[in-house]
Amino acid sequence: MTVLLFIGALLGAMALGMPIAFALLVSALAMMWQLDALDPQAMALQMLNAADSFALLAIPFFLLAGEAMTAGGLSRRLVGFALALVGHVRGGLGYVAVIAAILLSSLSGSAVADTAALAAVLVPMMRRAGYDVGRAASLMAAGGTIGPVIPPSIGFIVFGVAANVSITSLFLAGIVPGLLMGTALAATWWLVARREDVQPMPRASWRETLAALRDGLLALGLPALIVLGMKFGLFTPTEAGVVAAVYAILVGMFGYRELTFAMLPGVLLSALRTSAAVMFLVAAASVTAYFITIADVPGQIRPLLEPFTGHPALLMAAMMVLVVVVGTALDFIPTILILTPVLMPMVREAGIDPVYFGVLFIMNNAIGLITPPVGTVLNVASAVAGVDLGRVTRAVTPFLISQLVVLALLVLWPELVTAPLRWLR
Repeated sequence: MTVLLFIGALLGAMALGMPIAFALLVSALAMMWQLDALDPQAMALQMLNAADSFALLAIPFFLLAGEAMTAGGLSRRLVGFALALVGHVRGGLGYVAVIAAILLSSLSGSAVADTAALAAVLVPMMRRAGYDVGRAASLMAAGGTIGPVIPPSIGFIVFGVAANVSITSLFLAGIVPGLLMGTALAATWWLVARREDVQPMPRASWRETLAALRDGLLALGLPALIVLGMKFGLFTPTEAGVVAAVYAILVGMFGYRELTFAMLPGVLLSALRTSAAVMFLVAAASVTAYFITIADVPGQIRPLLEPFTGHPALLMAAMMVLVVVVGTALDFIPTILILTPVLMPMVREAGIDPVYFGVLFIMNNAIGLITPPVGTVLNVASAVAGVDLGRVTRAVTPFLISQLVVLALLVLWPELVTAPLRWLR
């Protein structure tokens, strides 16, 4: 009964046009009423407690790093480096998008920010070169889904706090799956780009490639600094967010000299707005997650997954199917905070590595960003590229399938996640 009430209240509020954060609060109120525990003060207290987390401080700092990276020219130089590497091959701008998506993912950790940056820079170039714009925009959206998987990742931070799992381990475990996602996108682009009748860009000389590498070296130094710093215990993920923000600002101001003191208030304000929206969403979803736990929703869901508990691979597959279905209707962070308390008890009981589950769980939620009808990243790519959403949605299908194939491979062979993690640790 509680599950049906929660789903009905949530979907009803969303159907009325409520923002997802307020819809989550409405569903929490409905569960409080059903449990005869209606107390707005308890709701406010739970929201404050959820947001009062040292680990979550990493989110505003990584968002600030992303804003400074864009304003300071780091993003553009990474794209320029990718252009020099593969811009000359057939369908080269698509491969540039994939490489740039991987590089940008290692800087910002936000699918929306990465998609917006990629689409703003590359879609106009692909339009002028004669590429199908809908397909180009869909590739940018699919590339953006790598953002929450390769560290630093806002999704890993939220999951780590909600599930009490090491965020550093999640960051390190996400590297190989993120690279596999990029490889799958490149292979899919190779298949679909054969239909594109476009003129390849001129091949960059070795001197031009080295110049692009030298120009982007400071930008490329940031992901190396973050990963190595956490691997050797120099700083925590939260401290890594501070390091990333300071590094991006200093490089933008004094390295590339594109970020000025006059631009800083705008950069800070943009990061503040995004951080406020994310943190309010986290706080609202935490209230729903709290009452889901109180109402023993995991116990009500357990009978559905009980037949798989003796087989970890089958249980993982069943949970991933559940997450795919939920991800078509809910946004990224609410899905994490709602499903984590539901699924983690079964994960631990089945003996599944929580870090391995967390990586696949976040990857699955990232893929949900390009699944209709919600498809947040699809909407961003469509808006930035100036292309009809339906056109982008149809074109993203092969890329969506390729990402689901990678997810299935990781379910069947968990060693692809756990083996590299043991080395990185």
